[in-house]
Formats: sequence, C-alpha cells, structure tokens
Amino acid sequence: MSTEVDPAAFAKVVADTPDEQLAEGMASENRAIVLQGIFEQMEEHFDADGAKGTDAIVDWKIFDRPDGGYDHWRIEIADERPARVTFRIKPVDFLKLVTGNASGPQMFITGKLKIEGDLMFAARVQGFFRIPGDG
Repeated sequence: MSTEVDPAAFAKVVADTPDEQLAEGMASENRAIVLQGIFEQMEEHFDADGAKGTDAIVDWKIFDRPDGGYDHWRIEIADERPARVTFRIKPVDFLKLVTGNASGPQMFITGKLKIEGDLMFAARVQGFFRIPGDG
C-alpha cells in the first residue's frame, strides 16, 4: 500500500535536503517505498499527448542498493521489446532528476546519467511527463 505524497512538496524536499541525507534515505528501508511512489506517480503524470506516436520501453536502473545491486523499473509506452533506452543513475541523482531539481542533459554530460540505446529518443523522454513544480 503506497502513501500519497504531494509531488511538488516532495520535489521541494529533495531540493532542500543535502545530498548526504538523500543518500542515507535511499540506503535505508525506505528506498523501496520512495521508488515505488515515484514510479506510481509517473503513471499519473504521464502526458499522452507528449508521447503521441511513441512505441517504446524505457528501463531505469537505480544503483547503490544497500545489498550492492540496483533497482530495475520499466516504463512501457505501447508494446515494444527490448528497451529502446536504458538510463543508469545513482539514487540521489535519480531523485534530483525526476523532481526537476537537476538537468538530464547536464547529468549526462557530467557522467551522472548513463544512457544506453537510442540517444535521440532519450532526449525526448522527459517531455512525456509533467514534472511537478515545473510551471
């Protein structure tokens, strides 16, 4: 059972919280709940008009799970296999990216966001979602 969190309030908390505290939270037992809540919200914030004509699977691999692995989440837009693009990212950077507190292109340039697959499509993915707090 998920607890409803206001996305704009969550984005502000991420913006106002030091990276070290975000990392501690993402290394705790709350990590799974946070990630589940984010991906559930993505469905609610999906912009079908922005993704019109898109047929793709987008994989997210969020690293540094406490057991040493990573969490894998998949977003399916229509029904295509295998993933058209896979994003690889550390948990604090992921929180900043999905809350609009960091720039995907800047994270890519600095190596914080790794992209496998269709780079041109990857650049369009953010446009498929309304980011809470973005105008």
